[in-house]
Amino acid sequence: MSQTIDIPDELKQGLRKFRLARRQGIAAFIAKVNKQKLVIEEDTRLENITVEELAEELPESNPRFVLLAWIHEHKDGRKSYPLILINWTPSGSETGLMTLHASAFIPFQDLAHANKKSAKARKA
Repeated sequence: MSQTIDIPDELKQGLRKFRLARRQGIAAFIAKVNKQKLVIEEDTRLENITVEELAEELPESNPRFVLLAWIHEHKDGRKSYPLILINWTPSGSETGLMTLHASAFIPFQDLAHANKKSAKARKA
């Protein structure tokens, strides 16, 4: 199966390190589609953030993939850090970029190992 968007090894390694990292708070790995190069690139990583701070970091008119590691405290005191993939697609985004972003979602989701939990976020 051919893909429109390439996923470079650097991104694969960065996602792997992010998934396996030990952390104290909520963290986010933000990636974007580079329209000129037709690749997914890491945009930024955020550590020890709140959901509100994450919302402030996301662009108003460009789509992003956000892999969010959040803290889940179990009743017995254990902590786990489930991953949630957020598909950030602001309504004012360029149509061509949105199409490329949509075509890269499933390959990115598979790479991020976030197959169980995903959410679509759209800013009106």
